[in-house]
Amino acid sequence: MAMTSSQVKREQQQQQQNNMAGSGTGWPRRNSQNSTAAVANSTFDAKFTPTPAINRIINLYPLTNYIFGTKEPLFEKDPSVPARFQRMRDEFERIGMRRSVEGVLLVHEHGLPHVLLLQLGTTFFKLPGGELNPGEDEVEGLKRLLTETLGRLDGVKQDWLVEDIIGNWWRPNFEPPQYPYIPPHITKPKEHKRLF
Repeated sequence: MAMTSSQVKREQQQQQQNNMAGSGTGWPRRNSQNSTAAVANSTFDAKFTPTPAINRIINLYPLTNYIFGTKEPLFEKDPSVPARFQRMRDEFERIGMRRSVEGVLLVHEHGLPHVLLLQLGTTFFKLPGGELNPGEDEVEGLKRLLTETLGRLDGVKQDWLVEDIIGNWWRPNFEPPQYPYIPPHITKPKEHKRLF
């Protein structure tokens, strides 16, 4: 039986699609020909298992488990926002990008999780943390900053448990906006803030 040219083309296209699906490119076929695809998928799953941090239980303790005292008020290093950015400019020329850390402290109150914040003045709230010293480890620096701001006055050493990194924020310029990514046109960000 003779075939027209359009029938020949259609048959060739169908054979090409069958060959592509069988060779492992495109969508896998659900038959015995693609048993190698199933082996490849199981190998991928074995290599890249999800980390335990993704589906981990976080223990929240009631706010009443914590003791709060009073300390002398802490003041900002800079009297104004322009002064803070001028200090950042000066430090950037000397030591490079500023590295800072903040800690998210979760407690349980009234049946809901709460995040503890520090109050500065009457209208500004922030997470505990601050700037790292040059060359200081991030976790050790956060422990130092938490002890300075939230630690006990009697000098008893605090055993802070710093767990996962939950966010990264980047300041591309000497200006207030921060982003959870480095903008593509920025080669030297001015600050990297990491949240634990």
